[in-house]
Order: sequence, then C-alpha cells, then structure tokens
Amino acid sequence: MLNKEDLTTFFKGFAMGAANVVPGVSGGTIAFITGIYERLIEALKSFDLEAVKLVYLFKISELWAKIDGRFLLSLGLGVITAFATLARTLKYGLEHHPTLVLSLFFGLIAASIPSVGKMIRHWSPGVVAVFLVGLAIAVSMAFMTPANENTNPIYLGTCGVVALCSMIIPGVSGSFVLLLLGNYKLIMLDALSAFFSGNLAASLPILIPVGIGAVVGLLGLSRFLSWLFRTHHDKAVGAITGFVAGSLMIIWPWKTELTQEFLKDGETKTKTIGYENWRLPDFSQSGVWFEVVAVLVGIGLIMAVEFFAKKKPETEEEK
Repeated sequence: MLNKEDLTTFFKGFAMGAANVVPGVSGGTIAFITGIYERLIEALKSFDLEAVKLVYLFKISELWAKIDGRFLLSLGLGVITAFATLARTLKYGLEHHPTLVLSLFFGLIAASIPSVGKMIRHWSPGVVAVFLVGLAIAVSMAFMTPANENTNPIYLGTCGVVALCSMIIPGVSGSFVLLLLGNYKLIMLDALSAFFSGNLAASLPILIPVGIGAVVGLLGLSRFLSWLFRTHHDKAVGAITGFVAGSLMIIWPWKTELTQEFLKDGETKTKTIGYENWRLPDFSQSGVWFEVVAVLVGIGLIMAVEFFAKKKPETEEEK
C-alpha cells in the first residue's frame, strides 16, 4: 500500500518525467533540487552482479531491499505517468505555444540554481573552474547544429545511451541532446504518443533500441556518478551548478528558432538547426504577460518544493 513517502516520490518522478520531455530542461535537475538525486544514483548503481545472483537464487525480498525497490517503483511510476499524460499535451504546447511552455520551465530552472549552489560546502578555485567549464559546455550546446532524423536501430540505441546519460546529469537536457542528434520529434513526441495511443507497430521499432541503449547508459553512468559524489562532491556539484546555469541560455523563451526543410523518404520534413536573436520580452504584446506569469509560476513551484523540503525535518524534530 502506498504511504506518504511513496506519493511524494511519485510526484517527484512525475516532475522529472515532465521535465525530460521539454528540450532544454533536465530531469536530473528536478531530482537534484527535490533532494532525491544521490539516492537515485545509489539505487541505480545497485544493479550489479550481486543483484543478478539474487535474481538467480530467487531471493526477491533481498533484491528489493538492495535496489531500493520501493523508491525506484514509485519514482518510475511517476515518470511513466508523466510521459503517458503529458507527451501529447507538451507536443501540442511546444508546437502551438512554445514560448509559454519554455517560460514555465525557465522559471523552474532559474529558481533552482541557488538550491543547487548551496549544496557546495566550500567554493575552492577548483570548484569555480569546473563551474565555469560546466557553464561553457551548457551554453555552447545552444549554438550546435542538429543532425537529421535517423531511424537506424544502432543510431537509435546510441541516442538512448547519450540521451539517458544526459537526462540524469542535472543541467544537461536529454531531450535537447536528442534534438541535436536529430531524433527528438521521432522519439519524444511521435513514438511516445503512438505508444500511449496503443499504436505499437509504429512505436516499438523506435522505442525498443532506444530503451536498450538507455538501460546500458544509465547503469554505466550511475556507477561513475556515485564514485564522483563520494570522492569529489563539491567539484561534482560545482560542475552541475554550471550546467544548470548554462542551460538557461538554451531554454530562454524569447529567442528565434532557426529551421530547415529536408527531404526524407519522399517527404519534406523540418528540423531545428539552431537559435538566434535572444531578446527581452516585448511587453507591448499581450501574450507576453502570460509568459511572464508562467515564469513566476515556475519560480513559485520551486519555492514551494523548498519550503516543504525544509519543513519535514523540523516536524520530525518536534515529534
């Protein structure tokens, strides 16, 4: 039976799933600012040879405890629910009201930067250096030219590896990486929408190789990140803070998207090739006020998350 902690984890997973659908937003950032990031990495790292042995010996209860199964199940259900319920909504929003959607997530990410930075215990020159490197990498991604769409299974598997690694690194958007690889629309919008609509023939040939690549990338990267947090905590968080700050350049709502048409399988398709004309909001346009409100809503959501995160320990002490 679900308890309060399970429901809280579910909603954090839902927020991660929603973030991962939007190019420029990192689900890892959501995990980080909601306080579950390191627990998630340790849980993923627990899928090792010992876990395989427990499966072979059919010691399910020991396996469940080892992998933090209750936590992963609640989180995973939240992510899947977000994909199932928001894939179509965000597809519509990004196609018809992209600035409004990006405004909401810009507020979320901007408000999260102080929360991430506060996790650094000591700002040494080394931490500042990796912060600047993370910042530069994230900003440079805004000027990269995306590749064309590619349905080759090996390429799709590669997309799964790279995108899932990006999705769990705070500040690095897996969806934006898929955009650079040319397969964002194919995977995150078309295939996911088809899958949750019951069109397995159209979705599974895309999602299966992506899923295999994602699992490989996720299990490999979780071990590296676990080691990194244990041995170089402040530098790891410093780099993450740089990634998160730099991602604001990618998700800035008021910019011009550059597109290019290309021919594939006899059809004319359009792809994003970059951005230009970053600008301040034009308040003479009525719609801009809704976008600014969306930014404020995003900021408010993060402030609410922080408030309840701080309130819980105080309540436990009072008890």
